[in-house]
Amino acid sequence: MRCIALILSTLPFMSLGVAQNPPALKPGLYAIFNTSEGAITARLYEKYTPGTVANFVALAQGTKPWRDPKTGALVRRSLYENITFHRVIPEQAIQSGDPTATGAHNCGVTIRDEFLPGLRFSAPGRLALANTGEPDSGGCQFFITAQQMPLWDGKYTIFGEVVAGMDVVSKISRMPVHAEKPVDPVKLINVSIERIDAAKKR
Repeated sequence: MRCIALILSTLPFMSLGVAQNPPALKPGLYAIFNTSEGAITARLYEKYTPGTVANFVALAQGTKPWRDPKTGALVRRSLYENITFHRVIPEQAIQSGDPTATGAHNCGVTIRDEFLPGLRFSAPGRLALANTGEPDSGGCQFFITAQQMPLWDGKYTIFGEVVAGMDVVSKISRMPVHAEKPVDPVKLINVSIERIDAAKKR
């Protein structure tokens, strides 16, 4: 699946000698990407891109059917479990969501684009839906940017932003690759969904 042609890089901020607690999360819906390199937390834009967020959450939780690449049957289980970041464009973006790790799997899901003028690739850490380049062709694969990419505005649905773990995104984006595939596979262990209510902030 064609997705990205990114430029740019970002350096993570690291403080020396002081243990850092995760930042308190504002009320909202979050996706926690547990990877072999650490955790990435993204706030989901359920108010602005409700269809894309609902699709992503359902695939993460296994409540929406998708096509099993081994059997061809539609299954209801978490898609984002024990797969890899199959595409890494160095210092630019990391992509996952394909259980075959080829980028070409037809997962049996497509949804409508949700482009909003105010949602732009103006900073690193944008969570967006990959597509084939055709309208309304996204479904299962997603990517997280490691830097701004304004040329993508209006081409990919942005449905969240990283609020913790940007250093992990940056680290994965710097992994050695061959033809945009990590030499040593970076695993997406699972994606958990968490809602933070106003009454119970972290």
